[in-house]
Amino acid sequence: MKVRASIKKICKNCRLIRRKNKRLIICSISKHKQRQLKKPNFKN
Repeated sequence: MKVRASIKKICKNCRLIRRKNKRLIICSISKHKQRQLKKPNFKN
């Protein structure tokens, strides 16, 4: 699985899914799996 700042659909089988604070792309081709984490909120 690739962790990226911006995720994009690579083929027509790729699907964008949101789980908790993560955005995932799931595909039948295992190379296309991607994950994006939500930016943390740091308060001083």
